[in-house]
Amino acid sequence: MNWESLKNMLTEEKIMQLLSQYESLGPLPGIFMTFIEAFLPILPLFAIVVGNAAAYGLGLGFLYSWLGTSLGATSLFLLFRKLSNVPFMLRFVQRPKVSNGMKWIHNHGFGTIFLLSCFPFTPSSLVVIVAALSRMDKWVFLPAIISGKAVMVFMMAFVGYDIMSFVRQPWKFLVMLVVILILWLLGKKVENRMHRD
Repeated sequence: MNWESLKNMLTEEKIMQLLSQYESLGPLPGIFMTFIEAFLPILPLFAIVVGNAAAYGLGLGFLYSWLGTSLGATSLFLLFRKLSNVPFMLRFVQRPKVSNGMKWIHNHGFGTIFLLSCFPFTPSSLVVIVAALSRMDKWVFLPAIISGKAVMVFMMAFVGYDIMSFVRQPWKFLVMLVVILILWLLGKKVENRMHRD
């Protein structure tokens, strides 16, 4: 089975069928599918989140998707933090482009991780791996990724759950942008306080 056939199997309709087939397992399939996407970013996260929102309802679909994607990103971060001293990784991080990306992410901390996590089409797994290898403080990384993923997953679930409301009421999109800005400013404040302590 190649990646293309796997992607074709994971359309919104197929995900709905899969979730209903394993309904007896409760929230586990919805959480697991978003968890595994952190390690296999080729999987269609938008379709999985929309499938969760349709299967479990907007509130629970958001919660399960957010839990899964946050746990997946955290696990990926911790895995690559452990691997950062492996000889292959040490050679990899010495490459100029990788090294520059790591310095940039490390220096910009919370704000960068938060904003990159908010947007659905950012290569999230790559951001997580670079943050882990950059030796970014995990207590800066974890709140940034978890809050950023909350915004991203809610946007996906909400848009997918009721896309026509965004066409009829564009102000909802502006509200989401304001929420992202407020969360980013709060994150920067927390980061600055942490650097002072």
